[in-house]
Amino acid sequence: MPDTSASPFLRACRREPVPHTPVWFMRQAGRSLPEYRALRAGIPMLAACRTPDLVVEITLQPVRRHGVDAAILFSDIVVPLKAIGVDLDIKPGVGPVIAQPIRSREGLEVLRPLEPPDGAAVAEAVRSTVAELGATPLIGFAGAPFTLASYLVEGGPSRGHERTKALMYGDPDLWHDLLGRLAVIAGAFLRIQVEAGACAVQLFDSWAGALSEVDYRRYVLPHSATVLASVADLGVPRIHFGVGTGELLAAMAEAGADVVGVDFRVPLDEAARRVGPGCALQGNLDPAVTFAPWPAVEEQTRQVLDRGAGLAGHIFNLGHGVLPETDPDVLARIVDLVHEVSAR
Repeated sequence: MPDTSASPFLRACRREPVPHTPVWFMRQAGRSLPEYRALRAGIPMLAACRTPDLVVEITLQPVRRHGVDAAILFSDIVVPLKAIGVDLDIKPGVGPVIAQPIRSREGLEVLRPLEPPDGAAVAEAVRSTVAELGATPLIGFAGAPFTLASYLVEGGPSRGHERTKALMYGDPDLWHDLLGRLAVIAGAFLRIQVEAGACAVQLFDSWAGALSEVDYRRYVLPHSATVLASVADLGVPRIHFGVGTGELLAAMAEAGADVVGVDFRVPLDEAARRVGPGCALQGNLDPAVTFAPWPAVEEQTRQVLDRGAGLAGHIFNLGHGVLPETDPDVLARIVDLVHEVSAR
């Protein structure tokens, strides 16, 4: 297996000195790249995620084009749910849609543990990708229990998470049993990826920003901590990211993160104050900035670097995922600028 231990990305995760600030982009592997759209033409998302050769190629595309310091596996947070038999699909323009939402204790029965054979295609894709990447580290990922639960309870994406919160407040025992099962599944999914060669993992809690800190600590934090603890013995950096989670940053760090991802709503220096010592930070350029004229993109990029300059560990990223209509050449210029400005 290639040695990636000296990579700037992993060094920054460990809060060690780096030759330059490392950079990668959430959703860098996918929809903004014309080569990705050509490769995926006519192939459903979940089918692509289960085809190792496609996963390898799609994961490598942004590394070749942008020169980023890390790759992230092409997959989706609902892949392990599909693997254990949950009846779901990813509908273009909508997202994950669940055929039979879980709103009662009987619905939990479909959530069996994820076994190694269920993740065989993912493990194969990771091994093959790592072999192709060489010294560039690969990030594996999973969806956090709250976000997975929201999809399962709502039946698909939701703005208000009404059914999710109704279950959370109205039947706490069922809620904790649901998230407990999802934590085991997500942890096993991360472990499969790391054991196959992923050098770091990211836990995505896309919808956690819908919660107050009090509710997050009571209803979510213990289960996210279970997921992150499930790979603690493997010695890989663990990144914890959510959207709209400025008020939750300290709690998310307490769940066991080595790196806390910061969305674009909170400046990095303020995020560092909220998180406290002991964690590196990742972020946090607003994805919409990439649509502005280059001088504005450069100015905003430099501002992020300035705010992160005093941190013990900083990984440059967007404050959320790459938007579909983003110009890939702009992302490549951002990578070059980050490397140039931050070179030690």
